[in-house]
Amino acid sequence: MEMLIGEFKNTLDEKGRILFPVKLRSVLEEKELMVTQGLDHCLMLFTLNEWAALSQKILGSASLFNDQKRLVLRRFIAPAQKIEFDKSGRLSIPQSLREYAGLKGECTILGINKYMELWDTESYNEYLEKTESSYLQAAESMGDIFL
Repeated sequence: MEMLIGEFKNTLDEKGRILFPVKLRSVLEEKELMVTQGLDHCLMLFTLNEWAALSQKILGSASLFNDQKRLVLRRFIAPAQKIEFDKSGRLSIPQSLREYAGLKGECTILGINKYMELWDTESYNEYLEKTESSYLQAAESMGDIFL
């Protein structure tokens, strides 16, 4: 599978459906994705294969007797749902996940190689502003990978 990369904007309709970008959809081999609560109040979308590999790693390292690991299971694994593309290339985002991410109108879809993020555009722009100085520090810390 090719890399899932790019930044796209589309509108969530009143039924909770969003037209998925053709550039991302054309890379996918499957007509289904897994969607779950992401970090920073966005949604994370995975191919079924990527989700299976990641969830196996998480479940394999989880302990019912560890508070932090139970938290990850409850906040990341439990809310995950399988969604599929309709004939028009739209995804119907479950209401509970739309509420978690505050999706209400214009949305931003980010392709981040092995997974994708779905943001409310206003929230994403606020996140970018809030994290600008942290981003510069993070980029500087990775300076040794650039020639």
